[in-house]
Amino acid sequence: MRTDLHRHSTSALTNPLAAVRNLGILAHVDAGKTTVTERILYLTGTIHKRGEVHDGTTVTDFDSQERDRGITIFAAAVSCAWDGHRINLIDTPGHVDFADEVERSLRVLDGAVAVFDAVAGVEPQSESVWRQADRHGVPRIAFVNKLDRAGADLDTAVESIRRRLHPAPLVVQLPIGGEDGFTGVVDLLRMRAHLWSGGSYEQGPVPDSLVEEALRRRRVLEEAVAELHPAALEEFCAEATLSAGTLASALRDLTRTGEGVVVLCGSAYRDRGIEPLLEAVVAYLPSPLDVPAVRGTLGGEEQERAADPAGPFAALVFKVSSTSTGRLTYLRVYSGTVGKGEAVLDVGARRTERISRILRVRADRHAEVDRAVAGDIVAVIGVKAARAGATLCVPSAPLVLEPPGVADPVVTVAVEARRRTDVDRLVTALARLVEEDPSLAVRTDAETGQTVLSGMGELHLEVAVEKIRRAHGLDVGVGRPQVAYRETVGRGVSGLVYRHVKQDGGAGQFAHVVLDTEPLEAADSDSGGFAFRSAVVGGRVPQEYVRAVEAGCRDALAEGPLGGHPVTGVRVTLTDGATHPKDSSEMAFRTAGRLALREALRAGTMVLLEPVVEVTVTVPDDAVGGVLGDLAARRGRVSGSTARAGTAVVTATVPLAELFGYATRLRSRTRGRGTFTARPTGYAPAPGARPGPAASR
Repeated sequence: MRTDLHRHSTSALTNPLAAVRNLGILAHVDAGKTTVTERILYLTGTIHKRGEVHDGTTVTDFDSQERDRGITIFAAAVSCAWDGHRINLIDTPGHVDFADEVERSLRVLDGAVAVFDAVAGVEPQSESVWRQADRHGVPRIAFVNKLDRAGADLDTAVESIRRRLHPAPLVVQLPIGGEDGFTGVVDLLRMRAHLWSGGSYEQGPVPDSLVEEALRRRRVLEEAVAELHPAALEEFCAEATLSAGTLASALRDLTRTGEGVVVLCGSAYRDRGIEPLLEAVVAYLPSPLDVPAVRGTLGGEEQERAADPAGPFAALVFKVSSTSTGRLTYLRVYSGTVGKGEAVLDVGARRTERISRILRVRADRHAEVDRAVAGDIVAVIGVKAARAGATLCVPSAPLVLEPPGVADPVVTVAVEARRRTDVDRLVTALARLVEEDPSLAVRTDAETGQTVLSGMGELHLEVAVEKIRRAHGLDVGVGRPQVAYRETVGRGVSGLVYRHVKQDGGAGQFAHVVLDTEPLEAADSDSGGFAFRSAVVGGRVPQEYVRAVEAGCRDALAEGPLGGHPVTGVRVTLTDGATHPKDSSEMAFRTAGRLALREALRAGTMVLLEPVVEVTVTVPDDAVGGVLGDLAARRGRVSGSTARAGTAVVTATVPLAELFGYATRLRSRTRGRGTFTARPTGYAPAPGARPGPAASR
């Protein structure tokens, strides 16, 4: 049976909610995410010419820096249609420095396609984004890409998924041919062959040479599904086999519960395997109706909003960008309907905004629509101030949805305008930059007066500074990168007494507190690395003053005694205190808590912490010795080394401060043949006295 490439394209706008799929493409850098996205757009008729990453012609990598660097930097949303279903798709970055872009995208997605390299298998960043998807409970299917490459092996890649990611991989295809001879796949559910040649795609019977192997793998799939799915097990025990319908239904259930991961394969670059991938997206990944109702809060009470177009409007802002046409605010609509010209409430800012236009997005191109309904991912124009993480809703039914988490920046650089006349323009550009990317932070150093830009890594800051130069035409000077140190308690103190008394006419201030401090294990801390409890008895400190003491202690964590770095990993216990009948107040106890903890930290033993990362270095065999020596010189601790097809893969934990400029050094040592990736693993004690720039205070 011969099939036209565009036979499934239909009008997306007439699809009901059950025919909507909101999904992301997740992977390690260079695994082929953007090429997969490009082929999906081509097959669905959204574009009529295939773009290539190496040519800088892809739809989703439309930013000039993405095309120059050949990687995805910014999450790009596109909308297309397949077999009567509308697919809202987000192509996410694969580089660790842009993990926050992935985090914001996953917050609004119902499903995802995880792309793996058939040669490399699970790579460090593919593992990181998989864990991010786990935290958000996003169902996934896996696509093993690049089966046409030398050394590609589906079974090895699947085993790495099983070993590194710990799901139950359910392989539903068998490759036809390998490496340069890869021409198609066998669908193990329907026992049909999918073949690609030139620009054509056809289905037919399984080749005679693969029938036995296909039947064997079908049996393995049936047994794996029966172990996980009760209804499938019942049929398997009764019939000793599973029908295609039962298999498909069970695979859908296992995907949506996360108990199993459907695995497909292909070569996106050669246009092979994308049609079955799209069919799997429609068959196995959930619609907005299949996921739990979104939860939000109002006045401390939790509420649910079902994905109902007739319900009260509620949407989450997950991305903001400035374009030549104005400010674009990207929304995931969770309930209700919103139309052009309607007023919405930014609940957090308590500000009413008016939506002037609603756009169906295709990366940097847009199609205007009259309204957006529950389940839609759209961009709107007219919203002036809402930032990523804000909730927009109908003013008559406010609700606060949980925003995406934002990681703490780990690298900082000083930035300054080279011309004095550009200082104000630089301030405006930095403010817009932080508005678009919440993982960036800008502050003014109180001691030097310098403007400091902080981000998730060296590349992240390079991209941010280059964006200022290109978008705003500013000549910007940049200082040497510095890492974000932390301070923690090595040894605490007991019974520290602090008495805050202030009398300057009128009502005075009085607060008496007694504190204990001790190191806090990471497992016992909240997201800020801090725990507080009260052991006061007899009501000597009223509860409202206890809360004020805790707030004051949190204030004190902003600057530690070693070098003014944020403090983490401390437990504070309020053991005693006293009040005054007239002069005690929440403000007085908050001040006492702040000053008492500062004194306690100075009295105890503090430890300086530096950020560390896990580095995976891939080099030719003949360069391993030099690379190991260089890692040791950078205070790296090698944790593993494996050989793979003439190359060695070395894994080590290295302080982030030692990695600045490492890419250039690695290329020099390996004559351009070495590559590395890094992912944050937390903080570790810095050796000796290695305070950061603020330690000279």
